[in-house]
Amino acid sequence: MPGTEETPGPPPGRRALVAILLAGAVLLVALALSGLPAHADEKKEERKAECTMTFTLKGWSAFYKTASGDGTITCSDGGSMKVKISAKGGGFTFGKSEVTAGSGRFFGAKKVEDCLGSYAQSEAHAGAGKSADAQALTKGDINLTLTGTGKGVDVGFAFGKFTIEKA
Repeated sequence: MPGTEETPGPPPGRRALVAILLAGAVLLVALALSGLPAHADEKKEERKAECTMTFTLKGWSAFYKTASGDGTITCSDGGSMKVKISAKGGGFTFGKSEVTAGSGRFFGAKKVEDCLGSYAQSEAHAGAGKSADAQALTKGDINLTLTGTGKGVDVGFAFGKFTIEKA
């Protein structure tokens, strides 16, 4: 109508990034809650070790996505292991990125060796310059949440395999 003006909202790219980050946060909360014990009186010997991972990862994508890096897994039972990481997949994804400060948390692992293997991966990402990423992955009874910061120019979504091997 003449004489009426709409107040401009955030740019479409920013709205997409906010939607991706909110979806990732909801997924991470759901995954974290699934790792909580069903019974508060769970026996100590049945409790699983708490395992975490620090890592770096660098890669590119043009419909096909590939990345590789390394890291260290440490568990509360005293186990620790240097690891190699690779991620391969495909989807609607373009760009290149580098995670320089990544961290992960495993749910359901009893020891560091349980953390090794291939995880099903789904990812939504967007970044230009400095960027952040969050993912939830699964391998049978073991779940892994990843967060990281770094740099790159990338946008899209991808599905694939995230593999952790002994270095």
